[in-house]
Amino acid sequence: MDIAYSMLKLKFGLLIFFAVVYLYWTWSIYIKSNTNKYPGKTHWQILISEKTITQIKDTKHLMVSAYKDHRVHGAIRIISIIRRDDLQPLHCFFCGGHGCFPASVTQVEMHSDHFGFPFVTTDLLCQSPSMYNVTHVTISIHSDINATQNQHFLSIQNKELREKIFPYNFTVCISNLFGGYNNVLQFVQTMEMYKLLGVQRVVIYNTSCGQDLEPVLVHYREEGILEIVEWPIDQFLNPSKGWRFEEHKGDLHYYGQLTTLNECIYRYMYQSKYVLLHDIDEIVMPYQHANLHLLLGDLQHQHPRVGVFLIENHIFPKNHYEDSGKFKLPQWREIPGINILEHIYREPSRKAVYNPTKLIVNPRHVVQTSVHSVLKTLGETFWVPPDVCRLIHVRVPLQGSLTKDQLLVDKKLWEFEKDLVQNVDNTLIKSGLLL
Repeated sequence: MDIAYSMLKLKFGLLIFFAVVYLYWTWSIYIKSNTNKYPGKTHWQILISEKTITQIKDTKHLMVSAYKDHRVHGAIRIISIIRRDDLQPLHCFFCGGHGCFPASVTQVEMHSDHFGFPFVTTDLLCQSPSMYNVTHVTISIHSDINATQNQHFLSIQNKELREKIFPYNFTVCISNLFGGYNNVLQFVQTMEMYKLLGVQRVVIYNTSCGQDLEPVLVHYREEGILEIVEWPIDQFLNPSKGWRFEEHKGDLHYYGQLTTLNECIYRYMYQSKYVLLHDIDEIVMPYQHANLHLLLGDLQHQHPRVGVFLIENHIFPKNHYEDSGKFKLPQWREIPGINILEHIYREPSRKAVYNPTKLIVNPRHVVQTSVHSVLKTLGETFWVPPDVCRLIHVRVPLQGSLTKDQLLVDKKLWEFEKDLVQNVDNTLIKSGLLL
């Protein structure tokens, strides 16, 4: 009985051994056949783009960045800017540990919002072969891999999936600085207000800024709150300074605002629990909560399926000042820019007029976004009542005929005056703008 059992064990062990050998042999043949099918580019070294904007060779199109999208079977999503009337078939090429090889014809998804401009924000989707650990990707109009010689590849980001714990809770994405932007005082006040509200990261896409603002940007970057993404879009296209092609002309909407907002969402997809999308002169202000953490905690508890929160924009005209002059501080007299603490008058809402919104999003729920709403989302959207949260937007009036008596008094910013004034002074001193 023992001898028979031992023989059975021996036969079973030999069967497992030969099965493992056979599987290894067939897998080796498979890898070899696929490696021959997609030969490694061993006779030249790939060029890796270190820039934020990269031309697609022999086209007018531009690549910005590449991200692995774990929500669509690990496809590689390349944020791009495409000439709408000059689109030809595009091909994906990958590089990794096994060399470089063609993968697929590119799936082109132009965003629906382009406001009539010739160039449009576009997602180029490439399916990467699962048997390879690909690290870089490029797009070409040519199907031959040899055509990618001397063409720049993008590094693939977001390769690791993160779902619960993130380095940041709140990140603000500021789409563009351009035209020598030099509104220093409002910029510093806004940044310090962000920090008081619980923002841990701010991302700015910088085309150009004024000389007074440069040391402030350096200070915030060294402090660790600010990431500056260089955005030299004017070296590639004639970007518009406005949002309507018929009125403002140019190649691309508002210095590529739509592209940078989408790029920022994917850049912080697995870095931030929430991302706020708005302009540098806007502040998302909770009116019933002390900070953003408490606000979003309540909103998310009440609306667990929501991934996009719409926040109404409310205008505080910069031509109307509060009467006491308590914030005409002498140390800020020579600092260029608007002092938002002086502007406490808010335009009333009009029943027949829609107030534009900006966004607080869970980036893992967003596929494509526009400026005032998302274009494609995986979750639900909720409009936040303005008595709960609204945008404080100090700018030129929209209802210019209204007198001060017809405006609403809103002193919400004054609740933060002690810390805000002190922190603004400290930043201006550290930036070398105050003695």
